[in-house]
Amino acid sequence: MTTAPAKPVRTRFAPSPTGFLHLGGARTALYSWAYARHFGGTFVLRIEDTDLERSTPEAVQAILDGMKWLGLNHDEGPFYQMQRMDRYREVVAQMLQDGTAYHCYSSPEEVEAMRERMRAAGEKPRYDGTWRPEEGKALPPVPADRKPVVRFKNPLDGEVSWNDVVKGTITIANKELDDLVIARPDGTPTYNFCVAVDDWDMGITHVLRGDDHVNNTPRQINILRAIGAPLPEYGHLPMILGSDGQKLSKRHGAVSVMEYPAQGYLPEAMLNYLARLGWSHGDDEVFSMQQFCEWFNLEHLTASAAQFNNEKLAWLNNHWIKQADNARLAELAKPKLLADGAQFDGAPELATVLGLLKERTNTINELADAAMLFYRQPQPDAALMTQHFTDAVKPVLAQFAERIATVEWSKEAISAMMKEVLAANGLKMPQLAMPLRLMITGQLQTPAIDAVLQLFGRETVSARLAKYL
Repeated sequence: MTTAPAKPVRTRFAPSPTGFLHLGGARTALYSWAYARHFGGTFVLRIEDTDLERSTPEAVQAILDGMKWLGLNHDEGPFYQMQRMDRYREVVAQMLQDGTAYHCYSSPEEVEAMRERMRAAGEKPRYDGTWRPEEGKALPPVPADRKPVVRFKNPLDGEVSWNDVVKGTITIANKELDDLVIARPDGTPTYNFCVAVDDWDMGITHVLRGDDHVNNTPRQINILRAIGAPLPEYGHLPMILGSDGQKLSKRHGAVSVMEYPAQGYLPEAMLNYLARLGWSHGDDEVFSMQQFCEWFNLEHLTASAAQFNNEKLAWLNNHWIKQADNARLAELAKPKLLADGAQFDGAPELATVLGLLKERTNTINELADAAMLFYRQPQPDAALMTQHFTDAVKPVLAQFAERIATVEWSKEAISAMMKEVLAANGLKMPQLAMPLRLMITGQLQTPAIDAVLQLFGRETVSARLAKYL
């Protein structure tokens, strides 16, 4: 039993809108959302859009679309960092007044020269503190016509340590961290500073994010301490790898979440799969999001990288397609059927057709392809017709065609009638079923022929048989 945190849970998902919502980001969002749901807390969506060169409105929309498709509804937000500039400047001004930040007039060229000297000396390249005010220290003359950056006055001694809920205790010596730029010469704040202020202002209690952020965490912790803010708990999730153990990329298939609905995947399948990429609940593989939120805790997050397996995702998608309401499947499949030229006038109801076919398909696209046999005119291959529409079977087909005029139009009655005709003529089922499939659907592979005939309806079956008899 997971012990409830001492104060109300507030989690956040804070993507940078520099591209699509990728699978790793979606998993981070899912875990943050589920943890808030587990404890009846609050899930915040924050768009970290201060990278003006790379952030685009299209990328923001792609993130929002991905979250909407997955059903990861936020309770607060979306908040945009670019709309919070006044707040960041207010905190910078307060830090300058408190002495936890200072103006630095070193030019980018001078900072790079400092780093080069340190590299040459075999030291870690860093800012050397030229403009850092210290008691009794004389600072250089302020250069004319040069706007300063603002640097955070990082502690010189001691260490930053936190108990990472995924990786365990992580400790970084402060001497490994130089004085971070928190505001550029034009006054715009930098990433690590904005994140710290946002987490403070938004009361974030738990930060779950990718382990590429581990190096940012000690800087953010020091800033939070300097501004008198409480520290959230941190958990850094390992990356998702491809099936070959390499970083997930295009060569492994889709990496953007919104490519998956286009390929015919259901959101519940994607969520179910992502949930298991870094977390487990015994041997449970298939579960709803309601069940996941009831089970989810931070104790069972794994520190090892997970491998993305397309076959496993397809298997889960098949499961959720089989569970899905047929009317919903029809709504999802119809656009592809229309694009492929499906004709619905006089054809069987799509939801009923998909109910017959969904057991065997892994995606909505496969389901739509399978359903096309009911929504196009059959064009059987001539060689196959010659092979299966033999002189021996023609009179049997004629008897069948005659009897369908009066048989009760149900799967069971059609099946019984077919067996009677076959028994009377000493034939086996494939000898009748194969030519029937070709004449009615144009293909040899279909679901059970009695179910197919029932769906097509008496008039269509009779009309299509009449072309050959």
